[in-house]
Amino acid sequence: MATFPDPPSKAHLQAIGPDIAIIHKGTRLWRIYFRGGPHPTTWNQFRKYGPTNSRFDHHTTPKRVQQRAITYLAENGQTCLAEVYQDTRTIDRRRDNPWLVRFETVRDVSLLDLTNLWPTRAGASMAINSGSRARARKWSRAIYSAYASVEGLLYCSAMHGNRPAVALYDRATSAMPMTPNFNRALIDPSMTTVLSNAAVELNYILI
Repeated sequence: MATFPDPPSKAHLQAIGPDIAIIHKGTRLWRIYFRGGPHPTTWNQFRKYGPTNSRFDHHTTPKRVQQRAITYLAENGQTCLAEVYQDTRTIDRRRDNPWLVRFETVRDVSLLDLTNLWPTRAGASMAINSGSRARARKWSRAIYSAYASVEGLLYCSAMHGNRPAVALYDRATSAMPMTPNFNRALIDPSMTTVLSNAAVELNYILI
């Protein structure tokens, strides 16, 4: 089993230094967000409530609304579907009113690259992308504390063939545009073919 311990000290991480991956201005990113449910949100809103069970929530405990905020994105819309609906493997087009949005960043964003050798150099492994979520959240909190210039994480989607996925910290809110270039409810009839094809490829159920 790959080594995936708790993170080292802040001083240790700072001595190693971050491996930075840049999301350049104009990069297209996708997100699934929910307009309903217990924590409704808008397409460009970062979630301040946490930590939840999501992999890289960097919120401090206890769970509550706080200044630290996060949003999960991907370079491919199907990656979002694979990640968001992984627990049930069922794409529910109605529950909590899910929407799919695509937008372009308005400035460069600096991410810590978890897709290459940094996890190994830092004392972890690629299991940070797919292992214990609770431990990954500890790493995210440690990274946020150690690297003030890091605005989020570039990681591998374990549910979509290691395709690129992104977790943006609150430091990246100014990279969001005023308006998206695509924003549509999953229940919209125009989404049926796209979602059906994605469900077949992922072997998920579509309801």
